[in-house]
Amino acid sequence: MRKTENTILEVKDVVKKFPIGKNGEMTACNHVSLCLEKGKTLGIIGESGCGKSTLMKVIMQLEQPTSGEVIYKGKDITKLKGEELRQHRRNIQMVFQDPTTAFNPKMKVKDIICEPLLNFGLIKKSQKEEVAKKYLEMVELPAEFMDRYQHNMSGGQRQRIGIARALVLDPEIMILDESTSALDVSIQKNIIELIKKIQQDRNLTIGFVCHDIVLVSEMSHTVAVMYLGNIVEVIPSHKLSSLAMHPYTKTLMSAVFSLNMDFSKKIDVADNDISNKIDNVNACPFRDRCEHAMEICSKENPKLKEVSKDHYVACHLKLNV
Repeated sequence: MRKTENTILEVKDVVKKFPIGKNGEMTACNHVSLCLEKGKTLGIIGESGCGKSTLMKVIMQLEQPTSGEVIYKGKDITKLKGEELRQHRRNIQMVFQDPTTAFNPKMKVKDIICEPLLNFGLIKKSQKEEVAKKYLEMVELPAEFMDRYQHNMSGGQRQRIGIARALVLDPEIMILDESTSALDVSIQKNIIELIKKIQQDRNLTIGFVCHDIVLVSEMSHTVAVMYLGNIVEVIPSHKLSSLAMHPYTKTLMSAVFSLNMDFSKKIDVADNDISNKIDNVNACPFRDRCEHAMEICSKENPKLKEVSKDHYVACHLKLNV
């Protein structure tokens, strides 16, 4: 992706490897480069094990990259240490998939929401109720919820508390890591509408990780498709259904069911399981599941190339047409 004047965070050639056994290693992120634009949502889609959450953890500085940079306002945040790193955490906050594991079960809602502010010395203990009320209203929950415990709340209500806690430090970037996947569809819709409203009100930049490609396309301005640690396509969300070019993206889109779909049309199936794939960073990661694979696909990993405005594809077939 090309950096613009609105780029607030740039992931630059990030590699993240994990050791396997005595001498092996697994590449979770393979030379990933992406840009997050101010006030926009970047959605990341891909099946389990493709490296989406690992990439978000690198951005959050919960994981250190093996190589590469994460540039925020001109500074590589992967090099931050100590108090400088602690202060930086106010700029990027995360809403996790399961709020029940993210919250201390012994803490009341007002303590959960205000804990970050107290940690940074931004409020006094006497201000907790006032602050909790403000942020509960922001996420459309009654003020009396501040004295509840998380186990007295529904999943959707707990996720709203997670959003409130992420917002109290007034971050510029919020990371949503599968934050809606455990919710009922109707509750999911309400949470997404809330996030969109908050984003518009606060000009918030969002990184949105999800398995639901339709939800990602509706929520995001730009969609990045990830496969085995590689970004294989980056496309404006409004072009996703009609102009996707990578064989993997097309396979994902063909698996989306609709009441208005043509049921006589064959659904593309990607053979084999992603978990069985061998780590080979010097070849196209999708070659074994692609019916269009050529000889060059087993010898060279294609690079992302811009095929039209803001649309990038990493595929030998598309780049040689």
